[in-house]
Amino acid sequence: MRFARASILLSAALGLAILTGCAAQVPLHSESADAQAKQFAAPAKGKAGLYIFRDDKLLGAGLYKDIYVDGVCLGETAPGVFFYTEVEGNKPHKITTEGEVSDYEITINTEAGKHYFVEQYITFGLTVWGANIREVEESYGKAEVMKCQQAIPGTCASSFLFGANSVEQSE
Repeated sequence: MRFARASILLSAALGLAILTGCAAQVPLHSESADAQAKQFAAPAKGKAGLYIFRDDKLLGAGLYKDIYVDGVCLGETAPGVFFYTEVEGNKPHKITTEGEVSDYEITINTEAGKHYFVEQYITFGLTVWGANIREVEESYGKAEVMKCQQAIPGTCASSFLFGANSVEQSE
């Protein structure tokens, strides 16, 4: 009887670990910086604003997936966080994330003075968890960003392996 109970508890714990992953956090901006980013103020002259967010769904909650903009590490995402960065306007920009087997990327053709919203979402593949990204409508993107906290740009996990650059941190 004890063995059966222990097996059930162990199975439940293992199942939860698989669904959520290990608990850790990405560094977050201050509340004031977060609130300022959520004002959606116009980007600097000649720039386009880029919001990249991940919702706070339980599925894959413990997974941290790298995000790159034009080959430069923006940081690792976690559930319920977003990054904001400004890019040169009137140019295409490539956003990349880690997939199951290879990276997924999209290209966004930006216009100076506008904001763009990219959602990263977790997927389950044949062998490992992966992530994918998609550009979303501004109204949906703003609503989702309002539910998230702003992460501090930093180092991607794969940067240690491949020597990728990361964006400058500022507040």
